[in-house]
Amino acid sequence: MIRPTAWSCRVLVRIWLAVVLSAAVSAAWADETVTVGGSRVALIRPKAVRASVILLPGGDGAINVGDHGDIHSLLGNQLVRTRNAYAARGLAVMIADANTDLKAAIDYMAAIKRPVTVIGTSRGTLRAAEGIARGARPDALVLTSGFLSPESGSSSNVMSILGSPATLPRTLVIHHTSDACKVTLPAGVDPFIKWAGGRARVKWLSGGAEQGDPCQARGHHGFNGLDGQVVSLAAGFR
Repeated sequence: MIRPTAWSCRVLVRIWLAVVLSAAVSAAWADETVTVGGSRVALIRPKAVRASVILLPGGDGAINVGDHGDIHSLLGNQLVRTRNAYAARGLAVMIADANTDLKAAIDYMAAIKRPVTVIGTSRGTLRAAEGIARGARPDALVLTSGFLSPESGSSSNVMSILGSPATLPRTLVIHHTSDACKVTLPAGVDPFIKWAGGRARVKWLSGGAEQGDPCQARGHHGFNGLDGQVVSLAAGFR
């Protein structure tokens, strides 16, 4: 008869704990693919939902969602890579595709649980503004590494798209003090806050790591090394 060694027992216990933890996480929320306004999006729905968020990734915004909430593109994007961290906080999470109608998305998530906060990063902030300009009305808005004002470095920005702050919901701007992307420069933040006329406030972050293209997810633009702080701020803003 072969007696288990102390080492093998420890290995078996670790495997068992891993299986139990995996099952617990799976039971806590489930990824699924749903269709909103003709667009396929990924949805994470915890069992106990206390609010909802819609994530608008940057870049071309095409997440290439599969049949079971599996995302195949933009996996490094700051919002895509942290999607489960929002669900872990009890938030129903929709990861929208580039062509998702924001008003329809908000209506869908409102049926799950209000308040509904739209969180956009980089070029996703432009999509947020475009949706609001077309009549979408989120309960709150979070703009990270945003195309905010002409001083951000681009003629296309949230201010130019909305024209007036009248339709701007309660807004939180999260920006890195060292964002070196030429279209989301830190200089664009203060003009936007002033333009918003009390509807927006800013939270500055610093530190983390800068690697590669300054406009990509591994730079300060993508809050490399600061994911926990970004999620905490964005998830708590409702």
